[in-house]
Amino acid sequence: MRNIKLTIEYDGTNYHGWQIQPNAITVQAAIQDALEKITKTQAQIVGAGRTDTGVHAAGQVANFHTRSQIPLISFQKALNATLPRDIVIVDAEEVPPDFHARFSAVSRTYRYTILNRAYPSALLRNSTYFFPEPINVQGADTACQWLVGKQDFSSFQRSGSERINPICETYKCRCWREGDFVYFEIEADAFLRGMVRAIVGTVLKLHDKHDGVDRLNKILDARERSTAGTSVPPHGLSLLRIKY
Repeated sequence: MRNIKLTIEYDGTNYHGWQIQPNAITVQAAIQDALEKITKTQAQIVGAGRTDTGVHAAGQVANFHTRSQIPLISFQKALNATLPRDIVIVDAEEVPPDFHARFSAVSRTYRYTILNRAYPSALLRNSTYFFPEPINVQGADTACQWLVGKQDFSSFQRSGSERINPICETYKCRCWREGDFVYFEIEADAFLRGMVRAIVGTVLKLHDKHDGVDRLNKILDARERSTAGTSVPPHGLSLLRIKY
C-alpha cells in the first residue's frame, strides 16, 4: 500500500469548499472522482485544511493510500488531464505510511488579498476583495502583531464550528501593501472556522482608530463573536502553504 501526498492549487469560486458535502460540488469530491477514474478503485483523500465556499488554495496538501503502481509523474499528469481546469496538482510524492495531511501538519498559512484603490477590477473580482477606502497599513500591521502567540480566539470563531478548543497559536500575523494591493498573512498551528476572515474584518474596522489595539484586546478578552467586526468575503482568501 502506497501513501501518496499531493500538493494542490485551486480556484474555489465554483466550489462549496474543500470537504465533501451531499448535493454540493466540492474540491475533495472532484479529486476523489478523478482518482477513481484513474485507479479503477474507490479512493479516499484526506486534506490538510477545510477551506470554505469560495476560498482558494495555492498550496493545499492531501494524501491517499493506493495499491496502484502508477508512477508518481503519471499520477500528476493523469489527474491534471482529468480534473477541471480550476484544480491543478502541483506535485505528487510518495511519503511514509504514517503521514497524514491534516494531523502531521505543523502549521498552516493563509493570505487575504485586498484591492485597495478607487475602482474595482474586472479580472481580479474572484480573487481579491475590493475595498475603496484608504487603509492605514501601519495601524493594521500593529494590530496584527498583537494577535501573535497562543490565545483564545473564540471572538473570531464562526458559529457552528466543529472545533471545541478555541486556543490557537499564531506564529505570524502581518499586513503590508504592494501597490494597489494590501495583504494579510497569518500562520498558526490551527484555525477556527472563519477565523481569518473575522480577523481581517476586525482589523479593517480598527486600523485607523487611535485606540485600535486596546479595542482588539477587549475583543479577545470578551470571547464573543458579536464583539468582533464583520467577516470579509471568502473570495479574497487563499490557503497559501502547509508546513510539516
